Amino acid sequence: MDTSKAVVIIFNGNGMGQTNEQSLRDKLTKTFLTLASQNGDLPRAICFYTDGVRLACDGSPVLDELRLLEARGVRLILCQTCLDYFGLKEKVRVGIVGGMGDIITTMWQADTVVTV
Repeated sequence: MDTSKAVVIIFNGNGMGQTNEQSLRDKLTKTFLTLASQNGDLPRAICFYTDGVRLACDGSPVLDELRLLEARGVRLILCQTCLDYFGLKEKVRVGIVGGMGDIITTMWQADTVVTV
């Protein structure tokens, strides 16, 4: 992956948007990740914390999209504290489990951090 600008995306919720309609959040997230994987300029990393870690675990509707991004070189970093808090560590299906230090380092190394 060779981009002119290092972008890091943050997921801190179980899907995109500020709505209680989970099906809409899932649909928006799936569309966003699909289009991001088709873009020539991929993000350097996607970080997941709080409820965002659920996107990389069993039952997530976007596992295929995340696997494709990871296969294309995008680092997927999940917050270990959050996984432990929710009891999801054994249900992780994509990405790497890291600490908040890993997420901070990734953000500091980015040109742009986008929270969705």
